[in-house]
Amino acid sequence: MLAAEGLVDLLPNRGAVAAQLSAQSIADTFEVVAGLEGQSGELAAERISEGELSEIRALHYEMLAAHTRRDLPTYYRLNATIHNQINAAARNPVLAHTYRTVNARLQALRFRSNLDESKWSRAVQEHERMIELLAARDGARLRKLLIAHVEHKRDAVLALLEANDAAPAARSLA
Repeated sequence: MLAAEGLVDLLPNRGAVAAQLSAQSIADTFEVVAGLEGQSGELAAERISEGELSEIRALHYEMLAAHTRRDLPTYYRLNATIHNQINAAARNPVLAHTYRTVNARLQALRFRSNLDESKWSRAVQEHERMIELLAARDGARLRKLLIAHVEHKRDAVLALLEANDAAPAARSLA
């Protein structure tokens, strides 16, 4: 199952190893996730209940507290829960399943991209706006914001990978 989802590679007579994603594969996956998140946001804005919105707001405030403490693991867990709850509020099981499957390929990469303080702060500001648009039931703007949010995450991840690839070359030149 993990191989079918692209999370591991099966090697003959060697077993399974974690899949190595190319920069292009990562960019392609983020492109799909951005579209799925945008659609989820638009549908959630139309379909979310007041109770669901209250729960997302509460999670958002907990996430802000984690950001203030610079508690990245708690922040990331709450962030992922918020995105999953927006996805669930769209009330489309096919969309939810597809999102979970594709997004699983990016989980570790998304976490590491918040190590840059300015990018982390921008993500928090985008989350503030997401809550506002969700509460206003503005699906069109929420779609655009979620797509931009995921694209910013993609750019941060790709920049991090490029910097990591460049570091060994720079050390060898020294």
